[in-house]
Amino acid sequence: MIPTKEELQKALEQRYGAALYRRIAEAAVAVCGLGGLGSHIAMALARAGVGRLILVDYDRVEAGNLHRQLYTAEQVGWLKTEALAEVLKAAAPYLAIEKHALRLTAQNLEPLSGAGIICEAFDCPEAKAMLVNQVAERWPEKYLISGSGMAGLGSANSIRTRRITPRFYLCGDGVSEGGSGMGLVSSRVMLCAAHQAHAALRILAGEFDV
Repeated sequence: MIPTKEELQKALEQRYGAALYRRIAEAAVAVCGLGGLGSHIAMALARAGVGRLILVDYDRVEAGNLHRQLYTAEQVGWLKTEALAEVLKAAAPYLAIEKHALRLTAQNLEPLSGAGIICEAFDCPEAKAMLVNQVAERWPEKYLISGSGMAGLGSANSIRTRRITPRFYLCGDGVSEGGSGMGLVSSRVMLCAAHQAHAALRILAGEFDV
C-alpha cells in the first residue's frame, strides 16, 4: 500500500523538524543532465522531500547507460525525462516534476527560471561552462552546484565539495575526466551526485559552508 501524502510528510517532519521540512518541501531544484550524475542527484533530492524537481535532458536511455544511471532495462529507448520521472515517482509519489526534453543552450534557459537551486550534471565541458556562465550572468541570486572530476577508481575520499563563490559550489575531484582512462564508474559518479544533492540540502537548511 502506498503511504498517504500526510504519512510521508509526518515521517519527514519527524526527521527534520517542522521548519526545515517546510523549507525543503517548498523548494524547487533544477537538475540539468539526467545521466549517471543527474539521475542520482534527482533521486537523493526526491527522497529527501524536495517539493518540485525540474528535469532537463534531451537524450534517450541506452543500454550502455544502465551500468551507472538510475534507469531500468525496460526503459531503454525512453526519453530520460520520462523514464526518470517514473523512477522518482515510485520513491516519492507526491513529488511535483517538470519535464523538459531539450538540449539546453544560452537561448533556451527559461525552464530553469523557477528553480532556486540549479544542479549542473552535464557530460560536455562546453555545456558545463555555458550553464555556469549564463546562470551567473542572468540569475546571480540563484545557487548553482556543478560537478567536475569523478572518473575511474580513484579514492572515494578525493571527491569533495568546494565553495567557489558565495553561490557557486563545485563537487568532484577536479582532475579526472570521463573520457580518459577507465572512464565513469557508477560508484564514484554516485559519490559526486551525493555531494551535489547534499550541498543543495545544506543550502536549503541555511548552511552555506562546506
